[in-house]
Amino acid sequence: MSGIAQTLKPPYYAVIFTSERTEGTQGYGEMAEEMVKLASIQPGFLGVESAREGLGITVSYWESLEAIQKWKQNERHLIAQSKGKSEWYLRYKTRICKVERDYGFEATNTK
Repeated sequence: MSGIAQTLKPPYYAVIFTSERTEGTQGYGEMAEEMVKLASIQPGFLGVESAREGLGITVSYWESLEAIQKWKQNERHLIAQSKGKSEWYLRYKTRICKVERDYGFEATNTK
């Protein structure tokens, strides 16, 4: 999970998950990897971007609100959510946004 996600032409949806972790990290890395792999095969999944340096931010991109809801109700994802609340997070916030416009830059020649 690295780099900028390749998404569709807007509109699409972004789920922004911002978190602060506890000291307890047992099993966290493995579960996080599993969630990315599992999400990536869900209908409507477009990509994911993540960064952590104290504060963690993960943004996943989806074709529709229905795809997001189905992912939220995925049995394995529900287990991860429960473990997050009981073991891994001090606090978190989830935001769902409709992306109506995107643009970017990519260097053509790097030294």
